[in-house]
Amino acid sequence: MSYSNFENSKILVVDYHPSSRMTAVALLCVEGYEVLEADNGLSALESVADVPPDLILLDVMMPGMDGFEVCHRLKNDEKTRLIPVIFVTALNDRRSRLKGIEVGGDDFLTKPFDQLELSARVKSLVRQKRLNEDLDHAEQVLFSIASTIESRDPNTGDHCDRLVQRGEAFGRFLNLSRTVIRDLVWGAYLHDIGKVGIPDNVLLKKGKLTPEEWTIMRQHVIIGEQICKPLRTMQGVLPIIRHHHERWDGSGYPDGLAGDDIPFLAQVFQCIDVYDALTSERPYKRAFSPEESLEIMFSEVEKGWRNPALMEKFAQFIQLQSNPESFSSSPSTTFHTPPPTSIQPLVASEQPFVDASSDASCPVVLTPPVSGKQTPLNESSPLPDPPPDNPTSTHISSRVA
Repeated sequence: MSYSNFENSKILVVDYHPSSRMTAVALLCVEGYEVLEADNGLSALESVADVPPDLILLDVMMPGMDGFEVCHRLKNDEKTRLIPVIFVTALNDRRSRLKGIEVGGDDFLTKPFDQLELSARVKSLVRQKRLNEDLDHAEQVLFSIASTIESRDPNTGDHCDRLVQRGEAFGRFLNLSRTVIRDLVWGAYLHDIGKVGIPDNVLLKKGKLTPEEWTIMRQHVIIGEQICKPLRTMQGVLPIIRHHHERWDGSGYPDGLAGDDIPFLAQVFQCIDVYDALTSERPYKRAFSPEESLEIMFSEVEKGWRNPALMEKFAQFIQLQSNPESFSSSPSTTFHTPPPTSIQPLVASEQPFVDASSDASCPVVLTPPVSGKQTPLNESSPLPDPPPDNPTSTHISSRVA
């Protein structure tokens, strides 16, 4: 049942007791809201799915599904998480209030409620919802920009989607908090958003970039940070955007940070970003197997580019995705969600590494035996390789788009 009036805001009143429900309905109609009604938890969820309200007044003690469970479901659904919920209940004990907070309730009123207080709280939360929707819209604009940037490069495919899936799984493996995992996931979408400010003649150039063009290209991390910085919800994502090209030995950009000065979440993101670049096919390279990719990444550890301890964790994570039983006895590596991607099991290699130096389709960096200087065959490598410890060896380096 609904009551229409001149206001656009919709309020859903959920109460098992008709008298309490009608009291709230009458008050809200006088205030000029469009009011919807439900007398149990299931019908409330159905009503929300049919006509999303701007706010919900929710009773707790109802037959079947109680108000706490209704709120929990709403707050864990991406489509309804922003809808404010005010618990209106006869319960007034501390335990019930804490339970309401735990499931995501926005406010708590005790029956019989004061009509002026109810009116004030409804107005405040409806206004807050409008602000949250504006903020949510701004975030969606950023994600749309990032998606547009990715679509400009036909070679990266579903790069961001893979980063999101693996980033969430690796975050769970590392026992990161829900908020930090969210930042990691958002960083997967937004890490290259700054490329929107890079001219097409540089961003889409197929040939080798000049030193001047590389200077321009490296600005994308700073541009990206500036784009996202005004949003407070993006503060945890900014370190990923700015620092995902730093290196453990300080040879990265833009700030040349080294070791633990590199934000930890940026280091975590580097692992999944580099791994995805290695295991994905590109016009200039084949897709490396998980085993080959990890070996390349560990060679970069030896060169000082990666955090050794974190790389060990990442290798365990990749192995666990392929063979969960191999780590079932270790509490620290318990993985609670299914692997986001399907990869081949890691097996022992009969040779130290596959010699791909004769394959021009692979991003190989050759080290001449005399000068020790490296000549990258992959012309779009973001940074030149540092001199190797052994000038007679052949190195294969990762390239991140």
